[in-house]
Amino acid sequence: MGIYDTTAIEVVHSDYMLANKGKEAPIRFAALAAVYDPQTIRHLDTLGVARGWRCLEVGAGSGTIAKWLADRVGPTGHVLVTDVDTRFLEPLRGPALDVCAHDIASDALPDAEFDLTHTRLVLMHVRERDAALARMISSLKMGGWLLVEEYDSCSIPPDPTLCSGEVLLQTHVAMLRLLEDGGVNRRYGRLLSGLLRESGLTSVGASAQLFMWQSGSPGIAMMRANFEQLREAMIEANYVTPQQFDEDLARLNNPSFMVPSSILWSAWGRRP
Repeated sequence: MGIYDTTAIEVVHSDYMLANKGKEAPIRFAALAAVYDPQTIRHLDTLGVARGWRCLEVGAGSGTIAKWLADRVGPTGHVLVTDVDTRFLEPLRGPALDVCAHDIASDALPDAEFDLTHTRLVLMHVRERDAALARMISSLKMGGWLLVEEYDSCSIPPDPTLCSGEVLLQTHVAMLRLLEDGGVNRRYGRLLSGLLRESGLTSVGASAQLFMWQSGSPGIAMMRANFEQLREAMIEANYVTPQQFDEDLARLNNPSFMVPSSILWSAWGRRP
């Protein structure tokens, strides 16, 4: 794994729209950890992550799951943590944790190296997601586990006929259009369990999470951060007007506002 070691902050070129360099990134990372880390950790615990394991975390973001993995595998284990932009991961470096600037869309991975490979909310953004998934599967030892977690943001849109507080924001529609323009597969999470089966993994399983986000929740904080980071791009694309954007941002503060979250699918399988 030495060829993946790095001693300085690196940024790999990427067209990822919600890039870590944005000032909104820390807010988004905090919200993602608050909303999704507990369930991710439960899945990792169920898969049996233990001392001595060698683990790969792809697109680690702020590194909260990478840190949990490093603590779990202990000094006899090892965690390789990757992202296209490692600025938030550098403080995590340690004897059992390496940080690597890496683009899963195009860069190689060690072969048959890891007891566990995990990624969350990464592959849906990658145009070359089929090749990226194949690389992660090939990175597993025989008997190693893959855990992939991705959104389905198509299946359950807001429905004001069910509750007047549910509003489909024009800014949310604009953001989804912009992400699709950038190659995002908004239904990718729903496809995961079938893709893992087709890839030859065994013991494949899947579960999903859905929340009703309300004003003041971490989910709404994440929506606001995403809106603000993509504001200029959405307006320049004529997907939303400045007035619509400002009105929608204000609606996020309304105590009656609520919106169903995207569905986060978690799918796992084992390399035979």
